[in-house]
Amino acid sequence: VRKISHEPQEFVDVSPPQRNWKGIAISLLVIVVVCSLITLSVVVLTPAELPESSKSKLTVEDLYRPEFSLHDPEARWISARLSLQVYRYSYTASYIVYNIHTREVWELNPPEVQNSVLQYAAWGQQGHQLIYIFENNIYYQSDVRSSSLRITSSGLEGVVFNGLADWLYEEEILRSHLAHWWSPDGERLAFLTINDSLVPNMVLAQFTGSTYPRGVQYPYPTAGQTNPAVKLSVVNLFGATHTLELQPPDFYVTMVKWISDKQLAVRWLNRSQNASVLTVCAAATGVCHQRHKEISETWLSRQGEEPLFSEDSGTFFITLPVRQGGHGDFHHITMFSQKDEVRYLTSGTWEVTKLLAYDENNNVVFFLSTETAAEQRHLYSVWTAGLFPRRCLTCGLKEGCTFFDVDVSPDARRAVLRCRGQRAAASSYFILENNLPLQSAFLFFLLVSVPTDTLGGQAVTEEFSLDWDSVLAGSEQIIVARLDGRGSGFRGQRVLEQIHQRLGSVDVDDQIAFNWKSSLGGEDETLRRGANDSSLQGYGGYLTLMMLKAEKPIRCAAAQAPIIDWTMYGELRPLLSFI
Repeated sequence: VRKISHEPQEFVDVSPPQRNWKGIAISLLVIVVVCSLITLSVVVLTPAELPESSKSKLTVEDLYRPEFSLHDPEARWISARLSLQVYRYSYTASYIVYNIHTREVWELNPPEVQNSVLQYAAWGQQGHQLIYIFENNIYYQSDVRSSSLRITSSGLEGVVFNGLADWLYEEEILRSHLAHWWSPDGERLAFLTINDSLVPNMVLAQFTGSTYPRGVQYPYPTAGQTNPAVKLSVVNLFGATHTLELQPPDFYVTMVKWISDKQLAVRWLNRSQNASVLTVCAAATGVCHQRHKEISETWLSRQGEEPLFSEDSGTFFITLPVRQGGHGDFHHITMFSQKDEVRYLTSGTWEVTKLLAYDENNNVVFFLSTETAAEQRHLYSVWTAGLFPRRCLTCGLKEGCTFFDVDVSPDARRAVLRCRGQRAAASSYFILENNLPLQSAFLFFLLVSVPTDTLGGQAVTEEFSLDWDSVLAGSEQIIVARLDGRGSGFRGQRVLEQIHQRLGSVDVDDQIAFNWKSSLGGEDETLRRGANDSSLQGYGGYLTLMMLKAEKPIRCAAAQAPIIDWTMYGELRPLLSFI
């Protein structure tokens, strides 16, 4: 008989353990791939700290990096040297042309003239075409190496000006020394010819350069005297040179703007400055068609404003005074269509200060206005269809920034915004048109009051500036007050035109309406009724002197080149009826 044992048996594996190397390798590979993807995502999605990045901080060293260097595959450079000032904007200089790549340098001179002193030189619209002005004549070069073509030959120093402004047009009308305008395609050039041969000369004494003073004469038409004869011409620069002339009788040319390659808008203003005509002229034929005529019982302002046109020039936009009930007239955007339909796109007791661009594809006009406050400037858009909805694009865009200047791209899709000023915490604004005494918390400091320099100007804005009164306020514990009384601009036509036939009366009353007092020993004592900024000139200087002869005169004043006799002041006839 076999005996069967039921005791459990123990089985032990004594062989060494085996690792799963294949699984480990796969896991490590997955980890490496995931980490690589994360790293790649961080690199791709993180913006580089380049100087052009809107979030990067610009340093002086950044300006020398390659990203900031100019690049032009056919680069040339015009540089002026030995510049000499003539009037406020004009100057003369010698010019050189510099090739950035080859470093070649050569002087810019008229034919058969060496070491010339030019009145102006600049590039054209295409390639390396350029013009320069020498002895009041315009010269054209299709390329920097090509020979010069003299466009005009009537130029005469101090008498006949081609493409440049004389004193009257530079100082009072165009506010620029340039009197020529390129067509967008560079094929044509519009320019003014200003003839001062019948204009009386003014003699100014110069006390430098010699032992005895010498008299320098230049044409200066006082009110009522002969004005310069002006004609507008358009010259074709491609192919056979051909010049067309447009010459209205006794009219100023206050604005010229190319609205296409073959059409330009021109605004003419009569000598009394109470009637103007906006025309659209064909560059090929010289024929001009009237698009709008404006007449005023007082005088016309904003005659240098450039209108906005549609691509076919059938629709255009300008600003005109529009009645706002009992508040008077304010400048607002007015749309004119081909069917002579007139539509007002904006309204309110505020003013449109500048037309910027017209986006025809989206039916939107961009503009600057004083809608938030007369001292401020914000960018707005308004639709040209429907109920004309309006939107502020810069309100609250940057904390504290209330005064903007704007450049809009040609396609009206982008804009460069410049914050010109921020609201100061201690600033206060008061309306002076009722001659009410001003109230202020600043009672124990010296006061310097500064009126506006120009008729229709604006002294009280939130635009930043650094000048002499900034030094007084910042370093000398002096309160500087800038005043906008009757006769100032951007507060409606009622405020502006209240000086009509009252020049030197109500505007002066507003300036001396300051009754700044302090309480010393329980008695009121007038600190000072005002001392004017020494940089004031023109109309502001006139107000300063009138304040000195008022019944309650200010204690002292300073004025630079003030107007003391309006009959001797440049050609500004409308002001004579205000006195």
